[in-house]
Amino acid sequence: MIRVVKGDITKLKVDAVVNAANETLLGGGGVDGAIHRAAGTGLLDECRQLGGCGTGLAKITSGHLLLAKYVIHTVGPVWRGGNHDEAKLLMACYWNSMDLAHQHKIRSIAFPCISTGVYGYPADNAASIAVNTVRNFQAKMNSQVDVIFCCFSNEDEARYIALIKNDAIQESER
Repeated sequence: MIRVVKGDITKLKVDAVVNAANETLLGGGGVDGAIHRAAGTGLLDECRQLGGCGTGLAKITSGHLLLAKYVIHTVGPVWRGGNHDEAKLLMACYWNSMDLAHQHKIRSIAFPCISTGVYGYPADNAASIAVNTVRNFQAKMNSQVDVIFCCFSNEDEARYIALIKNDAIQESER
């Protein structure tokens, strides 16, 4: 199941939240800063042991003080015009996060809008990549993970709802 929620990802009761992290994994602004603040200093201590994370990759930690048992950290690409493998790297963020969820037998996961904040990825393209990659992973891996796209703005919420509704319509026409 895939659904959309507008709100604060740090308040969701899911098995794992995905952190749109930077390469250091040591906190930052936006979603990354919010997750680090809500999880407490234990998350920062654990992230220090991970040695960072490359763009498109994902690493997992405990959720510490969050309602979520785990945090899956992934580093999205900085938008540089679209000719520097940004789409491939963003797909890898979602695929590798879903793969870690699958490996750890996680039943529910919440994604923020990766790379669309200060990294500047166009929101429409990013949302399409997110939904398509998650759907492809679920189909290929026969994944039963419940996925939430947690949106902060009304515009992002509407964008994801339209994509998921459109997918459902296309699926029923097959």
